[in-house]
Amino acid sequence: MKTGFIAITLLLALAACGSNAGDAENEAGQAMAEDNSMLEDVQIVNNEASRQIDVTVDGQPFTSWCYWEKLKKPVLYPLRADDGRVVTRSYPEKFVPGERVDHPHQLSCWFNYGDVNGDDFWGNSDSVDQTKGHFGVIIQRSVDNVTSGKGEGHIEVSMDWVGSAGLPLLKEHDLVYFRARPGLRIIDRVMTLTAQEQKVVFNDTKEGAFGIRVTRSLEEPSTEPLKYVDERGEVTEVAKLDNTGVKGSYLSSEGKVDEKEVWASRAKWCILRGPVDNKEVTIGVFDHPKNVGYPTYWHARGYGLFAANPFGWKTFTNGAEELQFTLAPGESTTLRYRILIASSSLDKEATDKLYDTWLKEIGE
Repeated sequence: MKTGFIAITLLLALAACGSNAGDAENEAGQAMAEDNSMLEDVQIVNNEASRQIDVTVDGQPFTSWCYWEKLKKPVLYPLRADDGRVVTRSYPEKFVPGERVDHPHQLSCWFNYGDVNGDDFWGNSDSVDQTKGHFGVIIQRSVDNVTSGKGEGHIEVSMDWVGSAGLPLLKEHDLVYFRARPGLRIIDRVMTLTAQEQKVVFNDTKEGAFGIRVTRSLEEPSTEPLKYVDERGEVTEVAKLDNTGVKGSYLSSEGKVDEKEVWASRAKWCILRGPVDNKEVTIGVFDHPKNVGYPTYWHARGYGLFAANPFGWKTFTNGAEELQFTLAPGESTTLRYRILIASSSLDKEATDKLYDTWLKEIGE
């Protein structure tokens, strides 16, 4: 694992320095010889009373695994870069001036799906009228392990996907790794889903699945009418958005850019680049070759939804392809994703190398 992280550090240094690549390589080479000094302290604490698991790096907040009572699924909230900048949307948990107030179910970072045996897990939130549909909820049952360490830590959690009839459809067991290096934060999430007493069908829909909702400045510039929130939580309707400082842009492993090309396309990875607090940042999501539907379709929207959807094909192909992914009782599937947050603007070449390094770390 150390070798993989040294390679990542070198790649990030080269990407950040551009024409000073030689100097960066020398600095990274020195770092390789002194890699123990580079390891940051990843501390993970399960705060049972507040129902969240807090992750810090050298004492500074990184993220929290939140399983609050009001949530309809656990979320990672918020996600931060190594310098503390928040890269995910705060609504509906907090009101940040200028943020959109649509889709209250899209809080920070999560995994669920829009149609499991006819129940909507994706669109459920505490704002939803439960009498106007069939909704599912993911309930965390246990925290099985919490491990801190130098350079990385991890948690193990177990959950039930409970359908609208009140019965568990799936059991989910997650290993979530939190890794840290200067200029870089990484989350690796390994999810094993096991069908319970009945057959489980992930009916084909675009509403899924491994999602992130980003902060306003990482959205694509837009001229559409919008509702936004002020610092008091009051909502205002505007006919045209102020796009000052809003410069988000998607890039996929296939060279596609922005929503117009990335949405409904397949790719092994996708990144979103732009400014946060006037400094560049890159968010990446990597899809693993062993995942269902690899390379995944991307439900990536210019308004800030950044999601990999392994189960939904029909909408993305205008009906040419369809997947009704099914698990028999007792059958399991495992999904593996990496989230990467770099405090620099990565290009395709650098991201390809980071993706290849990930595969070598965990085995293809």
